[in-house]
Amino acid sequence: MDYRQEFLEIFRANVKREGAGGLLEWLQKTDFFTAPASTRFHGACECGLVMHSLNVYHVLMERHFTEGENIESYTICALLHDLCKANFYKAGTRNVKNDETGVWEKVPTYNVADAFPYGHGEKSVYLIERFIRLKPAEAVAIRWHMGGFDDAARGGSFAVSQAFDEYPLAVKLHLADLEATYLREKGTSAVNRR
Repeated sequence: MDYRQEFLEIFRANVKREGAGGLLEWLQKTDFFTAPASTRFHGACECGLVMHSLNVYHVLMERHFTEGENIESYTICALLHDLCKANFYKAGTRNVKNDETGVWEKVPTYNVADAFPYGHGEKSVYLIERFIRLKPAEAVAIRWHMGGFDDAARGGSFAVSQAFDEYPLAVKLHLADLEATYLREKGTSAVNRR
């Protein structure tokens, strides 16, 4: 099964909220299913974004989901937390000197080409809510899934601490994102890191 098919099957099985069909219809008009997850690091390859979203879903379900919790909320948060990266990257090349030959070579790269610079988590929340209404715990989890790596937290905001104190789903999503990124996706970059 390919990533797109797996994503669609999980989403359709678990998300029954009004507007979910419209969100999927829009999503398939974007580059979400072919885009990278980053410029040079985890998932910097074709289909890296959908691969990462599925990895976050699997970690979240395997490690943090407890029987009786809302599987729809977990699915929405995991599969859509990085929706902000749809139509966000542009493929290109850069010149890198080959250490062995001393010759300059063109290597693939991805660059940010953000037409809607609205932040990271907050942009994902905004895009999702154009189609489906998020519960407060879902919106907070998606908004703060970057934890201390979020620009607002790095700038000194303490709101992430309050979010983590009040919304366990936010902590769980952050942990799942970290494990997917740094453990499950280690070595998934197709971009030369030189």
